[in-house]
Amino acid sequence: MNALPLYSLEFFPPRTDDGVEKLRAARREFAALKPAFCSVTFGAGGSTREGTLATVLEIRADGLEGAPHLSCIGSTREGIRAVLDEYRSHGIRHLVALRGDLPSGSVDAGDFRYANELVRFIRDVTGDWFHIDVAAYPECHPQSRNPEDDLASFQRKIDAGANSAITQYFFNADAYWSFVDACADRGLNIPIVPGIMPIHSFTKLARFSDACGAEIPRWIRRRLEGYGDDVASIRAFGLDVVTRLCASLVERGAPGLHFYTLNQATLTASIWRALGLSSPGGV
Repeated sequence: MNALPLYSLEFFPPRTDDGVEKLRAARREFAALKPAFCSVTFGAGGSTREGTLATVLEIRADGLEGAPHLSCIGSTREGIRAVLDEYRSHGIRHLVALRGDLPSGSVDAGDFRYANELVRFIRDVTGDWFHIDVAAYPECHPQSRNPEDDLASFQRKIDAGANSAITQYFFNADAYWSFVDACADRGLNIPIVPGIMPIHSFTKLARFSDACGAEIPRWIRRRLEGYGDDVASIRAFGLDVVTRLCASLVERGAPGLHFYTLNQATLTASIWRALGLSSPGGV
């Protein structure tokens, strides 16, 4: 376990030349912040596999650690083995292992049903080569029957060999600490890093939250709704809310923060600088 907190970022592989240039510009701003690592998402069924690796390699060329996501749903064991071999050939040592979602229109779940099966497979194939992060859901995974079932699912990922976890984003710190306490009661003492979503747009935030089960507290939702199309006010209010959330998490001893940047630097960098965050330099 890291003695000092780690602060990290998430990107997604750009799909256009313009997106590539925008992400490069964002990374240049982020490089000065010296994040512990930058994770890169992996599309459903491996649909962004090449883009994920290309983005990770660009991040490494910038002097930062890149950690590719690896989603298993819709994939075969041999396909995942090939991805792992490719990542090892590039000296990549850090993965974010997820179940993921089925590609649109697909009915074949592939050889893996759950993330714990992926984690176990990675360990069986590569031993301790990779540091493996998994997902955690302080407000419960939307497909979990109840909190106890959700905790049992999380424990299976840890028992399979996960080193640490990154949570779904949340705005209620009590939900996070309650989840951490429940994990400790089960003897699950790995670092559980809060996932942080800066508020760029109320419309997008509401859509993301409805899809992933993250709760927007009523008072936040009503304030954001009240701003209508006033983007500047939405971002200023969101910046204040999220900065205060991050400050409370850091002050209470969270093992880090992981920012879902949406490939944009301004809000995340503002929060980072306001809190004076710094990482000891990787996992």
